[in-house]
Amino acid sequence: MSQGNETQSGEFQFNVGVIGATGYIGAPYRAEIREAAGANIVALCARRRELLDQAGKEDGAELLTDNWREVVQQPDVNFVIVATPDALHHEAVMACADAGKHLLCEKPVGVNAAEAYEMWAAYRDAGLAHYVPFWTRYSEPFVRTREVLESGVLGDIRGVVYRWHNPRPDDMPLTWRDDAGLSAAGSIADVGSHAYDTLRWLLGREATRVQAHADTITPDRADLGAINLTEALGQSGDQSGAPRSKVTTFDYASVAWEFDDGAVATLVLSHTPFFRKGIAPELELHGTKASLGLDRVSGNLTLAKPGEPAEIIDTLPDNGFGNRFAKYVFPSLRQALAGGETGHPDLKDGWRVQLFTDAAARSARSGRWETVE
Repeated sequence: MSQGNETQSGEFQFNVGVIGATGYIGAPYRAEIREAAGANIVALCARRRELLDQAGKEDGAELLTDNWREVVQQPDVNFVIVATPDALHHEAVMACADAGKHLLCEKPVGVNAAEAYEMWAAYRDAGLAHYVPFWTRYSEPFVRTREVLESGVLGDIRGVVYRWHNPRPDDMPLTWRDDAGLSAAGSIADVGSHAYDTLRWLLGREATRVQAHADTITPDRADLGAINLTEALGQSGDQSGAPRSKVTTFDYASVAWEFDDGAVATLVLSHTPFFRKGIAPELELHGTKASLGLDRVSGNLTLAKPGEPAEIIDTLPDNGFGNRFAKYVFPSLRQALAGGETGHPDLKDGWRVQLFTDAAARSARSGRWETVE
C-alpha cells in the first residue's frame, strides 16, 4: 500500500476520481462520497464546464478536466468511478487497469460481452479491486426474498415472472440513453442488467438460451441537445419549438429464457410512459411448494401455497439505500484489498450479465432463440 493511501486509523483511503461527474449517476455518487469516512474526491471529469466548476466547488477537487485521461493519470487518484455513457466505458476502464487504479464501473459495463470480458480479465490479472453497482441486491424487499428462498418454503423454483418498468414522462426530452450509438441495448441493457443480476444473485443460476421481442414504441421526443437525464426529467413540458428526434434504442422488451436447470422465466422491461408500476407484483417466484410475489411499490411480500389463500408475510417499504458508498462499496472494497471474500458485484458479474443482455438483443433482431454464450 503506497504512502498516502491510509487513513489515520490504518484503513485504506480512497482518493477518488469521477469520470462523468455531473450526470444523473455521477452527481448523487459524489454527494454520498463526500459524506463517507476515509474517502476524498480528488479529480472530476465532465464535458460541460459550468456543471464541472460547480461540482468542483461542492467536492473541493483539485483537478477539474474534460479529458478523462487526466483523471486516470492523476497520481493522487487510486479509485476511479466510470459513470459515462455505455459506449465510453471500455477505453477508460482498460486505461484504469493499466494505471493500477481500483474501479467502480457503471452497468452495463460495455457495449457487448467481448468488451466486458476484456475489462474483467484486465482487473483480474492486475489484482485490482473492482465493483459494479447492481444495487438491487441491497434492496430490503429483495434481501428478504432471498431469506425466504433459503428457508426452503418455496421448494425448487421452476418459473419466474419479472416486470421492471421505469416509466419516463411522455414529454421528456432525449438523452444519450435514447441513442443506439451510446447505449449498449436500450432497456434490455439498462434495467434488464439489474433484473438479470438480481435473479442470478437470488437463484444462483444462469440462463442458457433466450428469445426476445423488443422495439422502440415511444413517439419521437424533443431534442434539446447535450442534456443529462436529471435535466431531461426537469424539462418535461417545456419544449415549445424544439426539434423532435426518434429514440433509436429499445425502450420495451419481453424476454423469455431457460435456466441451466430447465426452469423458465419471463421478463418484461420498459421505459415507455404507459407501462406503469404497482399494477402487479414486480417479481413472482413459482416453486414446487409455493409461490412468492414481491411488490416494491407497496413493499408487500405475498406467499401463495396450493389450496390456501395468498398471505402477505412481510411488508418492507422502499426507504432507499442510504449512503451506498459508506454502507456497501468502501467497506467491501477494503475487505477485498485486505484479501477477504466479499461477494460484492464486480466486473465478472458485469460480464456474465452482458452475456445475457447481448443474447436478448440478438434475439430481438433475429426473431429466434439465441444461446447465452
